[in-house]
Amino acid sequence: MKYYAKPIGRLINELSKLPGIGGKTSQRLAFHILSMEDEHAEALANAIIDAKKSIHFCSVCGNLTDVDPCSICSDASRNGKIVCVVESPQDVMAIERIKEYRGLYHVLNGAISPMDGIGPADINLKSLIVRLQEDDTVEEVILATNPNIEGEATAMYIARLIKPTGIAVSRIAHGIPIGGDLEYADEVTLLKAVENRRQL
Repeated sequence: MKYYAKPIGRLINELSKLPGIGGKTSQRLAFHILSMEDEHAEALANAIIDAKKSIHFCSVCGNLTDVDPCSICSDASRNGKIVCVVESPQDVMAIERIKEYRGLYHVLNGAISPMDGIGPADINLKSLIVRLQEDDTVEEVILATNPNIEGEATAMYIARLIKPTGIAVSRIAHGIPIGGDLEYADEVTLLKAVENRRQL
């Protein structure tokens, strides 16, 4: 990037480190930021700095928050008998968007992946077990990890740990998406759809 002034090259380089941002997109974003009014550019920079300084993990569920415990854990109207286990804070937001689930969450902040050298000790799993041991009101744990090899391995591992405690363990259903065609579904998706069928 010798043809750019050093500050522009540095901005493009930093933006290209974001997930899903390639060379052209980072250039486009950099020039857009440079064309912004000074107060808007400063507001963006300050928002990034503020988020990095004030956001941390909830001591109860592991979700990202600026208060401890987070707003979901401290909401007395939530159903404390159900805990939904997810891989990331983004998964919490996805489930919250459906506006139907009113239980609590536990965020693993990762998934077991031996190929990547990530074991049970490398994710937020120990605190889930401690949480379930200390809170005798929990009746069900919903495993909502991703439907991939790592997510399935993580769900199976957690289920084996929890089942002896007598707490019900369930797994979110996987199968054909709404609007999807059977002929385009892969074999694993079809198998899951058949296995997770329900009576009408």
